[in-house]
Amino acid sequence: MSQGVLVWVEQFKGKPQAASWEALGQARALAGGGPVTAAVFGQGVEAVAQEAIRRGADRVLVADDATLADYRFEPFVALLAQIVREHRPAIVLAAATIAGREVLAGTAADVGAGLLTDVTDLSLEGGRLQAVRPVLGGKVLSVEAITGDGPQFATLRPRAFPAPEPDPARSGEIVAVAPVLAEDAIASKVESMQETTGTISLTDATIIVSGGRGVGGPEGFGPVRELAEALGGAVGASRAAVDAGWIPYEHQVGQTGKVVAPDLYIAAGISGAIQHQAGMRTAKVIVAINKDPEAPIFKLARYGIVGDLFEVLPALTAEVRKRLG
Repeated sequence: MSQGVLVWVEQFKGKPQAASWEALGQARALAGGGPVTAAVFGQGVEAVAQEAIRRGADRVLVADDATLADYRFEPFVALLAQIVREHRPAIVLAAATIAGREVLAGTAADVGAGLLTDVTDLSLEGGRLQAVRPVLGGKVLSVEAITGDGPQFATLRPRAFPAPEPDPARSGEIVAVAPVLAEDAIASKVESMQETTGTISLTDATIIVSGGRGVGGPEGFGPVRELAEALGGAVGASRAAVDAGWIPYEHQVGQTGKVVAPDLYIAAGISGAIQHQAGMRTAKVIVAINKDPEAPIFKLARYGIVGDLFEVLPALTAEVRKRLG
């Protein structure tokens, strides 16, 4: 493709979002030998730019400025829209994270382009993107395309695409670009930020252990956390558990929470309402633990255990620790 593919690489304080490399890998596949450009915005992001080249970018447009130190919608969208107008890429990609969805939606609106969202497969047919997107809680796969001229935008669901391995031998060009908006022209301000440390992101996790209404209360997440820790995974939860105040919203998996696609998903005490299934049904292996043999989650699970989670989870944790040390 003569105009190439542009990928917005998301980062936080110099740490790139893993799903951005998945988008970069897909850009390389779609480019068909054409140029792949990465866009990196932030402050002190030289290392991220170098990593983008190792991951497949031929050129990296770097905006390193204090106004871009923290993510804000207005300066990021204004800058990406200007880059799209100037460089005229055929395709613009980003990971379907909260920020990725915002930035690409805002940029596509600014430049009058079409946007495919939260896709799990992408291909080219006659120069036009063909995308597959789960709908109706993941029960139906919708095949979508963008009509009309201009750049084609798409956000890619995290963990739906393989990430390229870094190649230290690759070389590329790093080009500095200036921000579009000065600080006094940006309406939103970041006054403080609270970061959770020591936990694994649900979006990036390859293993997730989730608890639902069946855990019975905040203390019921103890066995869930112990198994997740033993497996090196993340802790998830159903909406019922979050609404009850047993665990913070950041752990919620489902239609109104996070959509995840781990290699292993263990659902303990979760009945499996369609809203929850919408967030985890693309997991490679699903294990369900529930007292109710008629729970809907068993229809989705590859392995099911009908039993008390407070007996099953500690037994699983003990066995995992024995085998993994």
